[in-house]
Amino acid sequence: MARTTRQASLDAPLGRTTLRARPPQPSRDRFGRFTEWIARAMGTPTFLLLLTLFCALWMTYTVVAEANGWWRFDSAALGFTALTLILSLQASYAAPLILLAQNRQDDRDRVQIEQDRQRAERNLADTEYLAREVVALRMSLTHLTDELVSKDTLRQELARLIEHLDARAAADAQIDAPTGDARA
Repeated sequence: MARTTRQASLDAPLGRTTLRARPPQPSRDRFGRFTEWIARAMGTPTFLLLLTLFCALWMTYTVVAEANGWWRFDSAALGFTALTLILSLQASYAAPLILLAQNRQDDRDRVQIEQDRQRAERNLADTEYLAREVVALRMSLTHLTDELVSKDTLRQELARLIEHLDARAAADAQIDAPTGDARA
């Protein structure tokens, strides 16, 4: 039997080489997501309408069942004790679930606030850096424009220099010219 060799790839980490594979773990956050779903559902008008309909149907069935001798869940004569117990149980579970969902939201808000603070610090640092760069560019441009000579200024200076050179050449030509008194 030829053994196949797997080429080591740096794209993915090597897995465990044991024969027994670990079963996938359920999400630890599943209960938290469930509590948020319950809290969101209980805060809707639909939930309140359905709960009201449930209570009305319960009481209607109980009253009609007592009058006709049918099997019933509760007794109207005892003040709907089973319905009261069901609603108390629902309320006793609703409050902690809502608090759990609220705590999770507070944790998410806290993380978001921290990320916003860090982002604001980075933006402030970037803005300060850019402001310093703009000031440095302005200073270098001011220094450069102080030293920079415009075309008109350069033309005027060259024309004046040419006139000066022409005057000097003329003076040198007069000195070199054969005049009797200049050589004596």
